Amino acid sequence: AMLRTRTRRLPLVLFVIGSSSLLCQGFIVPGPVTLLASSSSARASCTSFGRTIPAKTLRMTATSTEAGSSGTQEGFGNILILDHVNINHEKGRHDVLKAFYYDVLGCAVDPRKIENIEKGRKTLWANAGINQLHLPEEDSAQVLAGKMILEYSSIENVAKRLASPPAVLQGTKFAWKARSDGGLDVTCPWGNTFELRPNGVRDERGVQPGEESEPLGMPEVHIDVPHDGSMGGIARFYRDLVGAHVHEEGDGEVVRVKCGPRQELVFTRREEGHAVRHSDYHISMYVSDFSGMFRRMEQRGLIFVNPRFKRRARTLPEAQAQCMFRVRDLIDPGSAEAPPSLVLEHEIRSPVNVDGTPYKSCPFRT
Repeated sequence: AMLRTRTRRLPLVLFVIGSSSLLCQGFIVPGPVTLLASSSSARASCTSFGRTIPAKTLRMTATSTEAGSSGTQEGFGNILILDHVNINHEKGRHDVLKAFYYDVLGCAVDPRKIENIEKGRKTLWANAGINQLHLPEEDSAQVLAGKMILEYSSIENVAKRLASPPAVLQGTKFAWKARSDGGLDVTCPWGNTFELRPNGVRDERGVQPGEESEPLGMPEVHIDVPHDGSMGGIARFYRDLVGAHVHEEGDGEVVRVKCGPRQELVFTRREEGHAVRHSDYHISMYVSDFSGMFRRMEQRGLIFVNPRFKRRARTLPEAQAQCMFRVRDLIDPGSAEAPPSLVLEHEIRSPVNVDGTPYKSCPFRT
């Protein structure tokens, strides 16, 4: 079936068959592939192994990255979405975890982890629109060196809940304060920092399963960089190896990495004397040029296997079969001998399986 696009006029005709992979509206899928676009009908489809991929859902551009050395695309770049942040919470404290993320912040319970809620142990997922927080349990909780932004249509209700929090949060690091810009700064029971913003917009490309969450999404994740860290190296890593669109601000003091149409990963250099320590938490993102990015990372010896997780991808076929691989060292591709600019684990995901069907955890509507 053909997919009707928005009313903008498309190129006259583009018809490709049998290539190993193709980016359809910004969506790399394994071949054989067929792409057809017609200005007269304003219709397009992207098909892989008999599966039609709804390119409109992703709202990307139609520029392939396979031939380019950097992998950068026009539009939003290679990163489709920053799906979740994975941070450990204190083992045995589901009561505190649920009180903060569900009762106070208004995140939704992900039904895929309902069994763990009933057991009172193991990992929980807190949904925020199309995004998530993955919350495994370990002996010690982790604290992200940075902060996470959550958007709401209004923060009036969450402000009321913050002013009268559940009793179980007493005696923890839970705290909050109003911001001069109308938002709220909130600290979780273990010290993670959130900024809550009103007047948010929901990402309509998809949603996580279960009930609708009060947060509309997570438009930004901020990551601290040590004062002597290489901001230019971080920018080049994302631009040349990830294939992302990158914007540098303040004479290189801030690096903004585009993650889809309205989401950013923001790296900020901290002041001298401010200690920055990144633990083994991770961020997870879906990319369009999955295989190409794996090859670029593999060529530089950057593929990382975390023994903590059952899914382990060392080779491209393993990564394609699992729709996932990991990297941890953010090197400067322009300075091969330099140490990593930053060490931060990334889980890189493909939105589709090898046969072209949607990957089960991808939040995009199909």
